[in-house]
Amino acid sequence: MLLFFQGGGEVKILLLEDDVLLGEAIEKYLTVTGHLVELCKHGDKAYAVLQHTRYDLLVLDINVPGLDGLTLLEKLHALKIQTPTIFISALVDIEDISRAYDLGCYDYLKKPFHLKELVIKIDKILQGRHMPTEHLRLSENYNYHMEESILRFQGEVQILSSRRQQIIRLLVSNRSRVVSYDMFRELVWSDSYVDDATIRAEVNRLKKSLKEDIILNVRSIGYMIDRPKE
Repeated sequence: MLLFFQGGGEVKILLLEDDVLLGEAIEKYLTVTGHLVELCKHGDKAYAVLQHTRYDLLVLDINVPGLDGLTLLEKLHALKIQTPTIFISALVDIEDISRAYDLGCYDYLKKPFHLKELVIKIDKILQGRHMPTEHLRLSENYNYHMEESILRFQGEVQILSSRRQQIIRLLVSNRSRVVSYDMFRELVWSDSYVDDATIRAEVNRLKKSLKEDIILNVRSIGYMIDRPKE
């Protein structure tokens, strides 16, 4: 089951660290402080996991086997996956630090560091995140009521089948993130296995029933609803 940050309580964190002792120490400390931690020791493995599972925060070492932490974040952004990120590294190369901030990282920790310092930085980032408002604006004419799971066009409720309601809610819950075919299978078609073609067909039927094209197709990966331009 995917967990979504709701402003407090358990937070799901992906940790990329190839140093076994340090990785396990960070994982244990963050777990004790109330977080859910997925530890990856290889950049390629982390990239594969992140394409299918949503996390509230990434803690990435830069110099790891496979994809380095910086390249990993670059590739995630290319997929429209943007998650708050803290980089940790023994490197002090100003070019690497500059690149990390250019990629939009929230903070940078130089090894060695005290584990409590990492928790303080995590808490600071998460305090700046908020629960979605009840009415989320999806476009100039569409908005979505999270608590009631109701889609409205210019204030009027749009009637959808149960399956299409589930699709919309999943897309809205992941605004500006790509919802992969595997996520649809896990969270919408959990009662039976369906192939990608079946998911595409249902999403296309949903798109045709909408009065505005708010669902974007991300070729070969899945679908997303972007945040409206202000």
